Amino acid sequence: MPTFANRRHVKFTPTQMYDLVADVECYPQFVPLCEGLTVNTRQPTSDGEMLVATMAVGYKTIREKFTTRVTLRPDKEEILVEYLDGPFSHLENRWRFLPTDSGCDVDFYIDYRFRSSVLAMVMGGVFEKAFRKFATAFEDRALEVYGPHRPRHAAEDSPSTV
Repeated sequence: MPTFANRRHVKFTPTQMYDLVADVECYPQFVPLCEGLTVNTRQPTSDGEMLVATMAVGYKTIREKFTTRVTLRPDKEEILVEYLDGPFSHLENRWRFLPTDSGCDVDFYIDYRFRSSVLAMVMGGVFEKAFRKFATAFEDRALEVYGPHRPRHAAEDSPSTV
């Protein structure tokens, strides 16, 4: 089963990066291969929110749609994605946002298997390249949304006393 894992340091806070990844409706604007995304259902959970979303992906003449359950856990700054329907026999995706002194580390993991061996041969390499571009796409999106300046941490926001 193909897997891809990547950890990338960015200068943005875990909350900022979590918010970008959780904003799935904006994916068609900047995520590689994503041609459309529809949130089918959205419901609160005890530790966040769960939604069911269908993403349309495309590469050259190939177009596919797949549906996932996305569990948003803002307090843990974690997003879990579980496969429900589409061209995969298995898909599991996890995002974690780990604080550092100068921003955060974005931890991305995906494990998937296509239902069709033909689709796996055609799309496997394309997906691998796209996953490698995800981190850059989200970092570029953060620059667009939050600007190029280093974000302020909560401690920096409080007035200093002399």
